[in-house]
Amino acid sequence: MDNQFLTTLFKSHHRAKHQVPASAICNLVEGVLQLLFPPLADVRFETVQELEEFSSGLKVNMMRILTSMEQELPMSAEEVSERMMQELPYIYDLLLMDAEAIAQGDPAAQSREEVIRTYPGFRAVAMYRIAHALYELQVPLLPRVLTEYAHARTGIDIHPGARIGTHFCVDHGTGVVIGETSQIGNHVKVYQGVTLGALSVDKAMAKIKRHPTIEHHVVIYAGATILGGNTVVGAHSIIGGNVWLTESVPPHSRVYHRPQIDVRRSEEPANLINFSI
Repeated sequence: MDNQFLTTLFKSHHRAKHQVPASAICNLVEGVLQLLFPPLADVRFETVQELEEFSSGLKVNMMRILTSMEQELPMSAEEVSERMMQELPYIYDLLLMDAEAIAQGDPAAQSREEVIRTYPGFRAVAMYRIAHALYELQVPLLPRVLTEYAHARTGIDIHPGARIGTHFCVDHGTGVVIGETSQIGNHVKVYQGVTLGALSVDKAMAKIKRHPTIEHHVVIYAGATILGGNTVVGAHSIIGGNVWLTESVPPHSRVYHRPQIDVRRSEEPANLINFSI
């Protein structure tokens, strides 16, 4: 690289305000999950005091991260840290319900502990719930860092601003997208490839509800796309695979996509040529 380009980069770095390293906040939240769930812990805590010391260390690290961006916070870094630590029992209870919903909803799941340790759906929802708590405390940028970290690891993209109820089950999950203003009720189950998105991406819509509302006890099967801030899927509905939905449906609805597939059996050609590339 020539000196002029390096000088340009240096000026850009010099003008930039301090950014919290993404690795710092991601490592912190991995530590929080280790605190909450033994199947995810790297170490075994032999005494309550050891667990308490680990918890205190997490709070100190959180405060250190937030202090570096305190001018952008609505309250002191210490208060944000304290509120987050107070929120952990509530987040823990929510995540246990999520894990139980996944374990009950997937015949392949052997136990709740297996779900917590191995299922990408649980991992993505766990990161989302912590990120959402930070989002509610008006912490800038860091909630998105966390959910994008989860997105990279699991293939599941949940915006931290989405509002999701209890017993949320993401089965398989790869390709799931849940937009910022989505509202999801309790006991909702979504499969891989589901999108809860906006009808358009006009920047003028940034401050309005542009993603759908999913009421309680709804199942959304693989590949379904549900769009629009005014779209409401009524409680106890089932949205079938590959459905494209841009209007509301009442409770207890069944919405299916009917593909035109023609399957025919033909005789095997006598002169069939077998080859490989």
